[in-house]
Amino acid sequence: MGFAHTLQRWFAPDQRAVVFTALFVVVWSITWVDWSAWHKFWEPFSWAVFTAPAIPLWYWWKRKFARSSIIWQRAFYSIAIFPIWGWLTFSCHSLAWSTAGAIFARAGLATAFMVGFIWVVWYVDKRAREIQLARLDAHPETERAGPLHSMGSPLARNPLSYREWNPLDLQAWYYGNNRQKFHQSLSTVFVYIVIFGMVVTVLTRLSGCSEVYEMPAGGGEQKQLQQVVKVQKVIKKKFVINPLSSVLFNPPPIDEVKLQLNELTKHAYTVGYGQGKGAGFAGGTNRGKVRFIRLEYSGGDWDQDFGIGADLNMLIEYGVRTGHKVAEVTESRTVSQLKNFPKGKSPPMVYITGQKNVGLNGREIEIIRNYLLEKHGMIFADNGGSRHWHGQFFNVMQKVLPEVRPVRVPLDHPVHRVPYSIPFLPYVAPHGGKDAWGWVVDGRLVAYYHPGDIGDAWSDGHAGVKTEIYELCYQLGVNIIFYAHAEYNKWLDASKKDEE
Repeated sequence: MGFAHTLQRWFAPDQRAVVFTALFVVVWSITWVDWSAWHKFWEPFSWAVFTAPAIPLWYWWKRKFARSSIIWQRAFYSIAIFPIWGWLTFSCHSLAWSTAGAIFARAGLATAFMVGFIWVVWYVDKRAREIQLARLDAHPETERAGPLHSMGSPLARNPLSYREWNPLDLQAWYYGNNRQKFHQSLSTVFVYIVIFGMVVTVLTRLSGCSEVYEMPAGGGEQKQLQQVVKVQKVIKKKFVINPLSSVLFNPPPIDEVKLQLNELTKHAYTVGYGQGKGAGFAGGTNRGKVRFIRLEYSGGDWDQDFGIGADLNMLIEYGVRTGHKVAEVTESRTVSQLKNFPKGKSPPMVYITGQKNVGLNGREIEIIRNYLLEKHGMIFADNGGSRHWHGQFFNVMQKVLPEVRPVRVPLDHPVHRVPYSIPFLPYVAPHGGKDAWGWVVDGRLVAYYHPGDIGDAWSDGHAGVKTEIYELCYQLGVNIIFYAHAEYNKWLDASKKDEE
């Protein structure tokens, strides 16, 4: 009540609307500019935190500012779009509702564009008319145009004796002598689109769009899991029937032999890295989780087997086999969104797949390079079904790391040995050959390329491959995810020691 009475005492109704709107904008701007510090407010409990004060705040607005001019009220409603848009988008990302978050992000951007465009058109038309009326009042002798003529031309028929440069004035010289209103509208649309694009570009470059990735806290060792593989031969009974017997009998196949492959895996140690209780990583946090993030790109089918199915199956298997806390759902991010993760809180690994084109512009190439080298990330690439995608991905990596040549990843490499020992490279189909390829920087794999559609083996039907193959594909997936997180943890430890 004190704040409301103070506003009533100090400001007129229109001014109170301005003050209230300005405070609203300031709070939202602070949240945007320093998102990494405010991200806790967007956790799931923020639904209740946000909704509770929103109801009395709305009621207070209606009581105190309802008598403000209709323009100020509409301005407030228009500005309110931005914090609501941001809250919905970030909340969806916090809840790992990647599809809903993408929908809100695009719908909010389109709404902001249209609302801004309506305000610009209204203001330009209003100012243009005010200028014309003021000119007629200052020069009563000026001949007025008729109603039809004034719809697309100035109110005054007499041309100006000087060059007018103001774009809000219909009699500006660059609008010509006919259809000035059309030319002004066309110019307004063009300028608005350019300015809107520049503003969006600047805002997306701010740190306010940042989010964080936190690994699960814990510790453990980087060793092979103790495995015992037993092959049991099951031979069904053989029946010998007298062919001259009068007894009708349908015997089973004479030589039916079934091989059973039983793998007994014993966790002889805690899977993880560093000193800590439970399976996890010393550089993690109590609320941290291993997440599976797929990379979106233009020009192809980045979402092949996305969501419930391949990605989620692999994430669940990783959690069961390592004991690490994992996210409830999988996610996706555009290449541009990779820059939103700050150094030290970035995803240790992102997954990319497809079978068509991989379209990345120069800015996206730079973002990936920065992610791999400066933020210590890793790309797990999977050829989803074509030799064409093989060439596409290799061309992208040539642009990202022009000085690094791809090498075949041998079976004795740590990524093929820990936590599981991979006897051979499993694949569904050799779309890109039968070898895994890697890009190595300072002894670390910054990119791992699988040539044979490992994602299909993770899917519900396992693409019809044998149990041994899809089991090894799960094991390889566990190895790659673990390798990326362990290497990331080593880097965090080294960074802390350097700071000390």
